[in-house]
Amino acid sequence: MPCTTILVGKDATYDGSTMMARNEDSGPDGFAPKRFIVVQPGEQPRRYQSVISKVVIDLPENPMRYTAMPNALPDRGIWGEAGFNACNVAMSETETITSNARVLGADPLVPGGIGEEDMLTIVLPYIHSAREGVLRLAGLLRQYGTYEMNGIGFQDAHEIWWMETIGGHHFIARRVPDDRYVVMPNQQGIDFFDFTDAFGEQKAHLCSPDMLEFIAENHLDLSMSPVPLAQQTRFDVRAALGSHTASDHSYNTPRAWFMERYLNPTTRKWDGPQADFTPESDNLPWSMVPEHKITVEDVKTVLSSCYEGTPYNPYAQYGDASERGKYRPIGVNRNNFVALTQLRPNVPQAIAAVEWIAVGSNAFNGMLPFYGNVERTPDYLAGTTAEVTTENFYWANRLIAALCDAHYHACIAHVERYQNKLAAKGHEMLHAFDEGARTASDLPAYLADCNDQVAAFAKAETADLLDKVLLAASLRMKNAYSRADA
Repeated sequence: MPCTTILVGKDATYDGSTMMARNEDSGPDGFAPKRFIVVQPGEQPRRYQSVISKVVIDLPENPMRYTAMPNALPDRGIWGEAGFNACNVAMSETETITSNARVLGADPLVPGGIGEEDMLTIVLPYIHSAREGVLRLAGLLRQYGTYEMNGIGFQDAHEIWWMETIGGHHFIARRVPDDRYVVMPNQQGIDFFDFTDAFGEQKAHLCSPDMLEFIAENHLDLSMSPVPLAQQTRFDVRAALGSHTASDHSYNTPRAWFMERYLNPTTRKWDGPQADFTPESDNLPWSMVPEHKITVEDVKTVLSSCYEGTPYNPYAQYGDASERGKYRPIGVNRNNFVALTQLRPNVPQAIAAVEWIAVGSNAFNGMLPFYGNVERTPDYLAGTTAEVTTENFYWANRLIAALCDAHYHACIAHVERYQNKLAAKGHEMLHAFDEGARTASDLPAYLADCNDQVAAFAKAETADLLDKVLLAASLRMKNAYSRADA
């Protein structure tokens, strides 16, 4: 799917947590209504069949409970996308990425393989660490192949791994450095790879066992270095395995540019004729040390961006009109949801997993925290159907976005107040709920009740925002007339 990802190491976050977040976006022809649910071990299939590829996979007999953000409509399969399991391991899948003809000719995609529809369901319930997630998916990839190029994030309390599929059966993966963040649009993203580590201690690099032979036999290494491939510590992945197309420069690289520009505004020169990096640069860093520790609100801001403060903002009232909307926004109309999985280090393990969720177009929605160690989720988020109704979070936010887009400058102040109120109340409620958890006799039930309170607050505030933007939009209809009845 067209998505955008940010991964933040524990030494780069405001509270020492690991944070992983991704937008799931639909294609240009529609939306995918989403639900936030818990899947119990008894509900997990033992024989899984994909809707899209029809692949059949026998699954282990010992799944854990896990949360997911599946499609509300079953016609295209599950699409679980993001969640925690009972072992406090998170997975986010997938960032659809790119490759090149040489790679796809050497290891063709597999029409009957696995894909984004399947990956969370067949991996997350069975893993006990982020690294184990990479290895399980690697085994499935080797056995069944994939019909698309994907990037997948795995997270535990100590580390985050980013995995990229290469062709139909291969992969590479890197551990996110603790003091850095990673940004990923829909493009092969890992910039450099250390083969001495991948075939040695494997501290921060993993790959297919035959990756060296695959690259050498298919002449994929384009570097001019005389150093043998097995001894290369900075192998140029993008040159060998990635893409550099005109569509990348309008669709992908601008998103990475904006996120890094926002989090490192003075580290590099981002604008003007002497810029170190532009929206169309192919050499944007895969990871950077941020200029300040990254917060939940920073993550939400970059994943909602329409290039604010640049000439490319489609809603701008300044600058060259021909530049507005030049690049694909991050906060695009077809965002389905954003989920930020946060594993907090300074609380008991049973309450450490928090999933911050917003649904609909990120430019106009707000994000709230929900505990992951629960047996059920609130109806306001779990009960989404095909029916457009204000009785669930997803469709209420879809309505708000459609109204705000058409009357942006009349509505955006209401949206910003709503977003700030949800963020502040989310932190306030977490503090109070964490304290109450100390004496809860039935912790999963207590946490589920806390989630219900968050959802009730979201419902009331979202309804209030809808009231405000509906009035603002109605007053500015094209058939408006200023004279009242005589």
